[in-house]
Amino acid sequence: MDEELERDEKVFLLGEEVAQYDGAYKVSRGLWKKYGDKRIIDTPISEMGFAGIAVGAAMAGLRPICEFMTFNFSMQAIDQVINSAAKTYYMSAGLQPVPIVFRGPNGASAGVAAQHSQCFAAWYGHCPGLKVVSPWNSEDAKGLIKSAIRDNNPVVMLENELMYGVSFELPAEAQSKDFLIPIGKAKIERQGTHITVVAHSRPVGHCLEAATVLSKEGIECEVINMRTIRPMDIDAIEASVMKTNHLVTVEGGWPQFGVGAEICARIMEGPAFNFLDAPAVRVTGADVPMPYAKILEDHSVPQVKDIIFAIKKTLNI
Repeated sequence: MDEELERDEKVFLLGEEVAQYDGAYKVSRGLWKKYGDKRIIDTPISEMGFAGIAVGAAMAGLRPICEFMTFNFSMQAIDQVINSAAKTYYMSAGLQPVPIVFRGPNGASAGVAAQHSQCFAAWYGHCPGLKVVSPWNSEDAKGLIKSAIRDNNPVVMLENELMYGVSFELPAEAQSKDFLIPIGKAKIERQGTHITVVAHSRPVGHCLEAATVLSKEGIECEVINMRTIRPMDIDAIEASVMKTNHLVTVEGGWPQFGVGAEICARIMEGPAFNFLDAPAVRVTGADVPMPYAKILEDHSVPQVKDIIFAIKKTLNI
């Protein structure tokens, strides 16, 4: 964000506690001191209000980054995100772009119960007019936020609270100020020949752990990090399924009408279906509001053992 604020004076950040407090999760640390009150703006606790201000600013030619303290609170502003931001470019016959980024933590955290633990990938991925990205590691986060800020469409960036404290090695090319990850392109994080495992956000790490365990048993998993939910890189998934002949999808959200359900439907409708040697299997969060108790919470989000079980089930081992 710092690089983009420096590069383009039309970019500004607004949200709850983003300025003087350095962000609820310290994501905007130091930005207020560097850019001041005009470009790093603390807002009242009124998502509908500040999301509306941000959408209006985007329509007027600025490039706002609108931070929700968590995406659960974006429900307060969903009319602005969907009806004002996502639909305007189409409804104006391409005359009125809305270059805005909605970002913040998404999905299950730890110990914050049902109202603060939802995954909104399927919700926002459902809506034409939006682009939806979901980074896993530092490289994803940097490349996607820069692409999102430069994009002329509204982009929803679903970060993960539990990944904020995890450090990754950043490749040399990712440290360049010109490093971008194109929206709509998945990345193969691990090559494999026996089964395709597709995930986004934090579960990508779980899939790689499961793949490491299974490789000791002679099972080579191809792990795909989706990076973008909408537009989905179905070509990358199809190419992998045609090679491995098996598919497992992994996500932290609820099963019904979820990201995995969409991937399975696309595979079934497309050329890769005839290459499948077994039905595709989904690994998802449990179909319940998130419980508060730790042991129940652990049973409600996909664990490494659940992914291993699903892969073995798919391969009939």
